[in-house]
Amino acid sequence: MKKDIQPEYNLVKVVCTSCGNEFEVGSTAKEIKVDTCSNCHPFYTGKQRFASAQGRIEKFNKKYGMK
Repeated sequence: MKKDIQPEYNLVKVVCTSCGNEFEVGSTAKEIKVDTCSNCHPFYTGKQRFASAQGRIEKFNKKYGMK
């Protein structure tokens, strides 16, 4: 590798704007803010709902005459 062309790699704090959760990761950025994290995302918390998708599929099939 060439000297002095690589970005500086730091340990930075990631802040979730939804729930306020904070954790540290390695990055070349100075600060990272995310909208959702694994602490508040429905997929990871087990609060994800699949029932509403089933109704939309049936409605689509009924509307366009598919079986």
